[in-house]
Amino acid sequence: MTSRDTVLPPLASHGHLALDREELIAWGERFGHAATAPLIVALSGELGAGKTTLVQAICRGYGVAEAVTSPTFAIVHRYAAPRSEVLHLDLYRLDGPRELENIGWDELLQEDALILVEWPERARGQLPAHHVPLELRHLPDQPDKRLLYAGGHT
Repeated sequence: MTSRDTVLPPLASHGHLALDREELIAWGERFGHAATAPLIVALSGELGAGKTTLVQAICRGYGVAEAVTSPTFAIVHRYAAPRSEVLHLDLYRLDGPRELENIGWDELLQEDALILVEWPERARGQLPAHHVPLELRHLPDQPDKRLLYAGGHT
């Protein structure tokens, strides 16, 4: 059983959840509590969909005590947690996979850590197959809610 298997229910890839901010935070905290390193989580979604909010909740559930902020300009933030280090990567400012070498991508993915990657589409296929995909989408008719797809939806 992989770390990925311990955080996602068996049918997660076949559905989605409509969550308000508080529910998204609670879901993220439960996910973080269940996570076991090494684990790579890819968080996709439009600007303002709640990716950083979800990362903050996952980190809190995983045991990160310090404030978690967006690493948009730094690209990578590292946080200490009781079970392992947490790496928070924001690839938004990268033009594509050719720039991954500049941030030590291959070395980062080899760390025994919880690795949370925002804007994973900028890596275009460079994530390992065993990563956990999470996607947030706006609900046009309910602006206070987000659709959460976990595990790659079908």
